[in-house]
Order: sequence, then structure tokens, then C-alpha cells
Amino acid sequence: MRQLDKIYDPGSVEDRLYSKWVDSGYFHTQRDPEKKPYTIVMPPPNITGQLHMGHAMDETWQDILIRYKRMQGYAALWVPGTDHASIATEAKIVAKMKEEGLTKQDLGREKFLERAWDWKKQYGGRIVEQLKKLGCSCDWKRERFTMDEGCSRAVLKVFKKLYDEGLIYRGERIINWCPHCKTSISDAEVEYEDQQSFFWHLKYPIVGTDEYLELATTRPETMLGDTAVAVHPDDERYRHLHGKKVILPLVNKEIPIVCDEYVDMEFGTGVVKITPAHDPNDFEVGRRHNLPIIKVLTDDAHMTDDCGKYAGMDRYEARKAIVADLEAGGYLASIEPHPHNVGTCYRCGTTVEPMVSKQWFVKMVPLAGPAIEAVRDGRIKFVPERFDKNYYFWMENTRDWCISRQLWWGHRIPAYYCDDCGEITVSAEPLTVCPKCGKPVHQDEDTLDTWFSSALWPFSTLGWPEETEDLKYFYPTNTLVTGYDIITFWVSRMIFSGLTYTDQVPFNTVLIHGLVRDAQGRKMSKSLGNGIDPLEVIKDYGADALRLTLVLGSTPGNDMRFSDEKVKASRNFANKLWNAARFVMMNLPEDFQPGDPATLTMADKWILSRFNTLVKNVSENLDKFELGLAAQKVQDFIWDVYCDWYIEIAKLRLNSEDEQEADSARKLLVSILVGALKLLHPFMPFITEEIYTALPGTGETLVTESWPVYDEAQCYAAEEQSFEKVMDLIKAVRAVRNDMGVHPTKRTTMIIETTDAAPFEAGKSYLAKFAFANEVHFTPAYEGETKGVVQVVTHAARAFIPMMELIDREKELARLNKEKAQCEKDLASLQAKLSNEGFVSKAPEKVVNDIRAKHAAAVDKLAKIEESLKALA
Repeated sequence: MRQLDKIYDPGSVEDRLYSKWVDSGYFHTQRDPEKKPYTIVMPPPNITGQLHMGHAMDETWQDILIRYKRMQGYAALWVPGTDHASIATEAKIVAKMKEEGLTKQDLGREKFLERAWDWKKQYGGRIVEQLKKLGCSCDWKRERFTMDEGCSRAVLKVFKKLYDEGLIYRGERIINWCPHCKTSISDAEVEYEDQQSFFWHLKYPIVGTDEYLELATTRPETMLGDTAVAVHPDDERYRHLHGKKVILPLVNKEIPIVCDEYVDMEFGTGVVKITPAHDPNDFEVGRRHNLPIIKVLTDDAHMTDDCGKYAGMDRYEARKAIVADLEAGGYLASIEPHPHNVGTCYRCGTTVEPMVSKQWFVKMVPLAGPAIEAVRDGRIKFVPERFDKNYYFWMENTRDWCISRQLWWGHRIPAYYCDDCGEITVSAEPLTVCPKCGKPVHQDEDTLDTWFSSALWPFSTLGWPEETEDLKYFYPTNTLVTGYDIITFWVSRMIFSGLTYTDQVPFNTVLIHGLVRDAQGRKMSKSLGNGIDPLEVIKDYGADALRLTLVLGSTPGNDMRFSDEKVKASRNFANKLWNAARFVMMNLPEDFQPGDPATLTMADKWILSRFNTLVKNVSENLDKFELGLAAQKVQDFIWDVYCDWYIEIAKLRLNSEDEQEADSARKLLVSILVGALKLLHPFMPFITEEIYTALPGTGETLVTESWPVYDEAQCYAAEEQSFEKVMDLIKAVRAVRNDMGVHPTKRTTMIIETTDAAPFEAGKSYLAKFAFANEVHFTPAYEGETKGVVQVVTHAARAFIPMMELIDREKELARLNKEKAQCEKDLASLQAKLSNEGFVSKAPEKVVNDIRAKHAAAVDKLAKIEESLKALA
């Protein structure tokens, strides 16, 4: 039997155990017709990534579920992998090259991609190693990358399929353009923030008159691209101007006044400028009225060469100059402060520009319908359910998805253009010549949105588009664990992709977690300097302490606060468990063999019954994804029930002269400890494994051990209730002695007044040990001396303890009056509920009966307290 070190040192345990788990293949999952599959695919972190608290929470929750299901006997597969993250990775590489004085153009595409793959090789595995530090029990033999050969094949097949079905097209549309990243981004990648701005009210002269139209804009610089102004056809104020023109200020060009129902007559003056190249609504108005499309901004948000004196200016520099010129020319009516909801790039935070551009798009409406229905009919459930509203809103208001990116790192669009006849061919296989005329072709320069490939993740990682045996067995997957911030980015796209390409939902449950915030409730960020490095926490306190902290008190969908105090408390719990295990093992003989105890005391049956109930409750909590509740119940049982009570109780028998008694105590101590370690293992895998493998008679690992199962035969309700009566009295006596400052060495006799003496008679040894009684007597009705006698009252008994000479009478009066006030408060609360006819008539009968029982007990307790006060008086 291997003895545990005096102090638990996570640093000397965790790496050793993790290597053992991986080398032994405990995390590798194979198809097994005798087992039900349970599959989770890891949301693939970026290869640029550094483990942060969001990752740590996400992976901890997944690992808890996988370890739980594995121990339950499922073929539990957790597929790990990483994402190429096109925009983020390319930005990192470009920044690194800039330090060397190089640009992408200096290298050319091929040399740049060589650098990108070198980057992936150098940094791509970094976050994987960090996930291992956390204890993630992934099947690393199945690790995938969104640009590996299999995933790339899936991307090509999907693109061609959608193109052939008319669901992918290339066209000029308004897209979101990031001037910093110099690429288009999808609607889901735009984050909106409130910015303080202005409405500039401008005057556009009406041709042939002395009149002008007043309109307002938040982006004066785009006026150089105006090709019309619009009014509502039913607006009586402007009916006389139908068919007329205005002069575009500064440009001195005539542009038409068009009538369009897009205009809101109630907003402002009811006149809007139409800039089709730089506003999505204006673009649609322009299409309806065949207006010219004039771009006035370059890819890096400078004014184009066609913008006259403003050419080459940055957009904000041009804004100032144009406003100044408008004012000088008498075209500026007024300036009005206006808070503005501005779109920014989710990667770099730069304000995006709506800009007309020729891009590739996916038609979303045909794909969104079945995806919405899959959630409505319950094939996919969000936990918590309220997050389906986010999903419905996005999917029901979806616009065509811009999937092309002006980047080199990523899946290159498989479209080929003939240099001779102009034919466009989409092909999953590389092309060099045109299928139509046989002349050379060149491939589209753009790459696909990162989310296009990650949308296929649940099935591409299992071998699709091939009908692999793994795909048949492990797909659809079961639980997707993710944050609420990527429901639109990723979750929605996986759902419609799974339904479109596999005819099945990709998973049946979406478990949503919140953000990890700092102790003050603030979002962790570089600007605030409040970020906490999970690896530093692991270094200081161990991975188990971090994991437990990230689950205790957490509830699906809600943010949680992280603090040093919380992680220290988790570390202290680990130490408590370690010391308890050491005590148990130090009291085991070398030849100890675990097994069923020969005899069971009332306390033994109590602990067995409590553990049995714990198994049932924790399993139910985990099945309902109530991970925080499950963890709290296991911790409470180990700390309060096992360590603080049962170990202390067992000490009475461990050194008994009756060897059978001592052996029974040892066996039950070990049995309950092993069971508790199994329940705790998904949450704290390292310390539980280290203790478990040191105990005699256990297996080689907890990873593949069986999860405890609720057993009706282990329900000792009567004994549990009886022992808790004794516990209540012990706790009450200790509390009174503590309040009165009576030292534990000062023992007294105790007379217990109760109509149910059996539990207390069976617990005499516990009362002697823990309530400091050298003699215990019983009576159904106390008739002895009350002067100088302290009375301790519980629901089941009243104890009379002659120790007045040891106490301060005034303090005891104060204590009893305080207890009386609390009892009266409880009684009033219970009475209020019972007096509420609505509550009594609508609440379940069991709940009402329970309150009535508590009310009766409180009445009885109050009477006993008043008797005690009377005796002291």
C-alpha cells in the first residue's frame, strides 16, 4: 500500500498522471456495439490562441461531461482540434513580417503560405499543450485541424454542392469592410458599440429654383458618392418635386429626386441622401431606380482618386474638410449631437465601412428554414432554453452570408476563371485549363470565411464526406458546450450545415455558459488589466482547484465571478480531502482488504444512506447539466458529512479492542471514500486519481471506473433520521457551550427529555464524545431541578445540563432570548404561508404538510425555550 505524502503538491502529480492517462490510451474511444456512443466536439480554439479563462471554463465543462459519461459506460468520445482562424492568424503573421520590413506582396502568395504553415507548426500546438495542463480527457489520437486534408476535402465538396444547387453565387452587394484587416467580414462578425457622433444637416439646392431640400447624415464624406435623394411617394410636402433634380453640393452635379417607400416620412425632414456604394439600404434603393454606384472609399478607408481635392485623405480627415467646405459654401444648416450605434470589426475593433463589392455569398433563407424548425420541434435544445430566442432572431432575420475574404491564409475559393472565354468553373479538384474552351484558367484569389469550414466541424472531424464507420457510430454528436457570444457565428451555421449535408441535426443539446468575469463583475480585458492567466492559477494552486472554481456556483447561461478567494477555497478543499485520505490510510493495516463491513451501526447506515442519496442527486444534476449544483453537493458531502462527522465518529471504533468493530469501521471509511472519489473525479481528476490509486484493492485508474449507481437497498431512512436527531442535539449542545465559553475538557452529566429515546440511547457514545457528557440519562418528562441547569432544545429532544456554575447567567439569558427571537421570526414566516389561502390551495400537498410540520415543531421549540428562560429567571 503506497502512502500519500504529508502535503499534496499538484505540481509533482498532475503532469505525471496526465502522461500516464495518455500513454495508457484511457482517452482513446473506439466503436463498441455493446455501448451507446456519447460525443462532444471541442469548439476548436485558434492556432494563435493562448489559454484564457473562457477556454478554461469551456473545456472544464466539457471534460466533466465526458468523464461522467465515460464512467457511466458510454463510448464517450471528445474530439479535439484547432481552427486556422484566417483573419487572426494572417494578422499575426503580417505584424511579425512588418517587424522585418516585409509585406505580403514582397513575399508573394506561395512564400507567404509557407510562413503561415511554419507559424501553425510553431504555435498551433501551444494551446493544445495548455489544454492538457487543465486535464482535458480528449481523444488526442483523433485531433483535427480545420485545414487538414479531410476537413479541406469537406469544404470543397460543400462549396461545389451549394454552387451547383444555386445556393452560392458571386455578385456585387453591400458588405461589411474592415479597413484595417482589409477584408470583408460577415454580419455576424460585426460588433456594435455606442459612439458619440453628430447629425450634419445639409442643404441640397433644387435645380431651377431658389429652394433646397434639407437632409441629415452621420457620414458627410460619403456624400461625394450620392447619386440621388429620396422622398416618400405619399409625402405631400414634396409631391411638387417628383421628377425634379438637386445639385450635389461641392461636386456641382445634378442628381435625381426619387420616390421610394423606404423613406420614413416621420423621421427628420423625410428626405434622405442615397449613396448606393456605401449603405445597404441605399444599395437596394439604387437597384430599384437604376442609379449609378460610385465608390468614394478605398480598401484602407481613404478617399478615392475620383474625389478631387479630397483624394487620398483618410475618411475622418476628409469628413472635417468636407464639413468645413459645406459650411463655407452655405450648405451646412446645422450640427446636432447624435449618439450612434456603430459597427466595428470583431477582431481588431476598427469601425467597418459598408461598401459595395463583388463577393461570394450563400443564400441563407432556404437553409435557415429547416434549421429554425429543428429547434422549434425539439430535436435541438438550448440549455438554458431562453437562448433559443437569440437563435431565432438571428435566423429569422438572416441575410445572405458573405463568405469570401481578401486573405491568403485559409481555404481558397475553388472557382476558376478562364483567361480566354471568361467561363467561371467551380471544381472540387484543381483545374489548369477551361473545361469549355481548353484555355488556361486562374483560381479565385480569395479565401473562405473561417466559419465556413468550422460550420462542418461536427461531421468533417468524423470523416465526412466519406461514409466512415466512425461517422455512422458517433454522429450526430450529443452536447455542444459553448458561450452565448458565438450562437450566431458558429452554432447557427453548424445546425443548418448538419441538416443540409447529412440530413441530421449535428447535436441534440447546446449547453451555453456565460463569461468569466473578475471579482468586481467586470469583463476581463487587456485594457482593464484584469485578465487572469489560467496557467498561472494552475501553477500556484493546481488544475483541480481551478476546475472546481470554474464550476462551483456556476449555472448555464450566466456569467460567473472569479477571485483569488474562490480558488484558494478550492485549494483548501483539496487539502482537506488529502488529509482525510491520509488519516484513513494511516489507520489501515498492511494486510487490509476492502469489502463489506461485518456490522453496521446507526452512524454507518446514516453515511451509507446519505451517500446513496448523493449518488442519485448528483447524477440527476449532471443529466440536467446542473454542473455547479452537482459539484457543490459532492464538496458538501466530503467536507461536512464525511470529514467533519463520519471520520470523527469512526475514530471511536478504529482502536476498538473488538477487531470486527474496528475492521468494519475501516472498510466503510474506505468504501465511502472510494465512492466519493468517483463522484468527484469528473470535477477534480488529478487529486482523486492520486488518492484512489494509493488505496488498497482499487483499480489502476479512476478514468475508466464505473460511476456509482443509486441502490434502493442502501436507503436507511429510519436510521438516517434517527442519527440526525442525535447530530442535531450534539450540534446544539456544542453551540451552547461555545457561546458560553465552556472548555471541552469540562464534562457534565446530561438528562435528555424525549418521547423517542432509542436514537439517543444508540448514540450514547457519540453524545459522550462530541457533546462532552460523562453520563447520559433519559426521561419522557423532566421533573428535576431547573435552577442552575442549562437547557438545550431541538425538535426531537430537550437536554438538561447542570453546568450553571461554569457559565455566566446573563450571557445564557441573552443567548436564550436571541434563540427565542429567531424562533418567533421563523414561526411568523411559517404562519404567514399557512394563512395564505392562495398558497395553501395551489401548493403541492407535500409542501403544505411539510410547512405545517415545521410550524408545529417551531411552536413546541418556542415553548421549551420559554421554559428554559423561566427556569433561569
